[in-house]
Amino acid sequence: MRAVLQRVTQASCTVDGEVTGAIENGFLVLLGIEDADTLADLDWLAQKIIGMRVFGDENGLMNKALADMGGDILLISQFTLFAATKKGNRPGFTRAARPDVAIPLYEKMIEKLSSLLGKKVKTGIFGADMKIALLNDGPVTILIDTKNKE
Repeated sequence: MRAVLQRVTQASCTVDGEVTGAIENGFLVLLGIEDADTLADLDWLAQKIIGMRVFGDENGLMNKALADMGGDILLISQFTLFAATKKGNRPGFTRAARPDVAIPLYEKMIEKLSSLLGKKVKTGIFGADMKIALLNDGPVTILIDTKNKE
């Protein structure tokens, strides 16, 4: 699994003119899932997302995690995080999991993050043409790949 965490002061997802999820302070998380991903990867990544200390403390240092500052999460499925770009200019997406694998893991990630955060995670719609708006705070953008956890 790969996740791009963007610290935001606001973010939203719109599908067909309807807002499916919107947050203020917190993380916009773009989540890529591949066939090799497991529930252990999901658990590890969810803990990392919730525990990532990139929010300012009283001294302006990045010392607070999402829960410490009452932040929210907007979770967006993003298969293009597994784009193969080595050859040519047209990316390939063979590493990205097909929907029958990706959807259940995406739904489990929603449940896991909501449980860890203690409130509902906002989302896009899996596989939809989503329009994402955000105001990146910092900017702070972090890439986490479960294949690099050891």
